[in-house]
Amino acid sequence: MKRIVVILLFISQLLYAQKPMEHVVYFETDKYEIPPTEHYRLLLFLSEIEGLDIQKVQIYGFTDDRGSDSYNMVLSQNRANSIKTIFSNNEFDESIITNVDGKGEILLKLVKEEDIHKIRGLNRKVEIIVQPYNPPRKQNIVQVKPKAEDIIKGELKAGDKFTLDNILFKTGYSILLPESKPILENIAKALVERDDIYFTVQGHVCCTQNSRDAIDRKTKKRNLSVARAKYIYDYLAKKGVSKKRMKYVGMRRKFPLGGEPKYDRRVEILVTYVGQSN
Repeated sequence: MKRIVVILLFISQLLYAQKPMEHVVYFETDKYEIPPTEHYRLLLFLSEIEGLDIQKVQIYGFTDDRGSDSYNMVLSQNRANSIKTIFSNNEFDESIITNVDGKGEILLKLVKEEDIHKIRGLNRKVEIIVQPYNPPRKQNIVQVKPKAEDIIKGELKAGDKFTLDNILFKTGYSILLPESKPILENIAKALVERDDIYFTVQGHVCCTQNSRDAIDRKTKKRNLSVARAKYIYDYLAKKGVSKKRMKYVGMRRKFPLGGEPKYDRRVEILVTYVGQSN
């Protein structure tokens, strides 16, 4: 009986997880810049959905009843566009954003005369609807690649480049996930032993508009690819890899791989020189 209850709880949680998730961002009068408090609430929402397998995101902008129809239509579209920009700046795949539409004004419905300002405030908004896949998609089988530490131990020449697979960062941050630290430690050990390799740590981001860098949510700076590369650089230096052998650089979104966006959130090693081992 206990086993059945556990199974039912698991199924109910799975079904609940696949329901559309909604979030509302409120704006000041005649503005489409996101207020600081609303920006913070939006980032919390992004943190909640970033682990989901998302099918589509819909973004709809609205205004209150003041202003002409044409003015309100433009303002509502600008509000919707500002939300899409936040998604892009925080490494969300733009291809899943199926609607970014300004809907114009919401007609005022009075309950009490004194509620007019409150009601108008609630009408100045953008509605975000996130639909995960239902049922969840099957996970693709990942092809087994040589480990980075094994590549480091093999034959290398200037110009060789390899990805530090399974070096995973939290979306929007330059902080490494706990499960990646043992992998990075093994890479550091291999680079300490292989002291004839000089290299550049290259950080990449996904999903930003054009080739821009993403925003680091911790520092609020648009340098996330640089910050991720520097994190690896600092870690390797702390583990004993000479700084004379290393450089780091942010590649922004100049070189997307063309597959799933998560693989563009990557760090690569570019070998710049191979000398004689001590």
